Amino acid sequence: MKKILAIFLGCAVFLAACNPGDFGSTNDDPTKVIVAPTKALLANAIQVNLPLTVYNGYSVANDYMQYLTPGTSRVLYGARNSAWSSSFREDLNIYAGPLSNLQRIIDLNNSNDPLADNTNGHRDNQLAVARILKAYYFWWMTDRYGDIPYSEALKGTAGGANFSPRYDPQKDIYYDLFKELKEATAQIKTSELPVAGDILFKGNMNKWKMFANTCRMMMALRLIKNDYAKGKTEFTEALAGGVLTGNADNVMYVHLANEVYNNNPLYTGYSVAGESFNGQVMTNSLVDYMKSKDDPRLPVYGEDLGGEVKGCPYGIPQTSVIGFFSRPGRSACTNTSCPSNFFRAPGAPTPIFTYAQVLFTLAEAVKVGYISGTEADAENYYADAIKASFEYYGVYNSVGYADYMANPDVAYDPANGLEQIMSQKWVHMFLQANEAWSDYRRTGYPALVPAANGEIDIIPRREGYPVDEPQINGAKYQEAVQRQGPDALRTRMWWDK
Repeated sequence: MKKILAIFLGCAVFLAACNPGDFGSTNDDPTKVIVAPTKALLANAIQVNLPLTVYNGYSVANDYMQYLTPGTSRVLYGARNSAWSSSFREDLNIYAGPLSNLQRIIDLNNSNDPLADNTNGHRDNQLAVARILKAYYFWWMTDRYGDIPYSEALKGTAGGANFSPRYDPQKDIYYDLFKELKEATAQIKTSELPVAGDILFKGNMNKWKMFANTCRMMMALRLIKNDYAKGKTEFTEALAGGVLTGNADNVMYVHLANEVYNNNPLYTGYSVAGESFNGQVMTNSLVDYMKSKDDPRLPVYGEDLGGEVKGCPYGIPQTSVIGFFSRPGRSACTNTSCPSNFFRAPGAPTPIFTYAQVLFTLAEAVKVGYISGTEADAENYYADAIKASFEYYGVYNSVGYADYMANPDVAYDPANGLEQIMSQKWVHMFLQANEAWSDYRRTGYPALVPAANGEIDIIPRREGYPVDEPQINGAKYQEAVQRQGPDALRTRMWWDK
């Protein structure tokens, strides 16, 4: 496995946008991979970026959604001009790395290149998986910034090179992503050779269909404000195509405890990076919410400090904060002594989509009319989602679950149903802050109070473009800003207006 990962990590080298010149092989480094088969490109595109679509903006989205806060409680909501990267690893440019690898897979297959022969899987399956993962990454990108380079992106190489791509309107990006996911799902041929290099699903093409449909269903909820009919159609078609149906279907990226380049990012942050991450602690917003309901997931979420999980006061001046506060995950946790540490163990998997998340989505879909059903149906989805969450975190037992559901603050109330659904979804998706942030921007729930000492008086609506974009791609950057609004954290993107 170490040799395989070393090859995968080297694959991106040949993808650099610049041309080294006509010097034959003089500039070729014999220790670097110059060309790679599509299976290596796919493995690299998954391993480098997929977990970071959950953990990107470690101190950004988790801060906004009040899962974590600096131990000093310095919540400023200041300018956050995030690079075209994971934000967890600023050197991992998603355009020049994972997205270019996926585009390379598409190009090699379309040109019948030997690097895409059937040892890498059937051509249609290679194309379908590359299109699905590419769509997922672009969805993650546009939900962070709004308008981004899309239709003219990934063309910074010889033959049609474009080093100043336009920023596509978010609406156009969304509609094309729906098309890509739908067409790619139909392109999959389960009776043919599965795709190789698939370190997510091990070549299970039915799971790639499920992944694509789940993406499409989640995306459809973003359209409630601006194109309800389109959103409803996309949602119902995706649901009919097949989404997660149980915790056994959870989409989990499996990290390797003994591989430094494939450890869980939170382990890397807290146990390797040192103080800069250990200062990120749980907030009282989440901890108090869970304590008030005797939530059995809380001891799994946070470390025990003196017999309790302690949340840091959120958004107050640094000098007012006294004491120690809980980091995510149980203290002194190892894989053998407490495997329920989902967060900071080196081999803890990263959740991409979970069954509980799907059930909360179905409960919301009933409430907003995307799918038919009564309040009783919404209540059943809501209750089943909480049960699935308890099972996922390893705390389910019938008596404890019944007691929790009997809590007046938890028992379903149709008049407050949407708030309850979204608030419980927020609890379930602890540290999956990007999706929780999108949910908040869509619905206004959970009812979080912005930081009192913030530089702006609302929870931010987007991330700022990379700080060097005005210099690198100035004309297209200015065009996007004129269309979308100021490159500021309070500017709402298309689906948020």
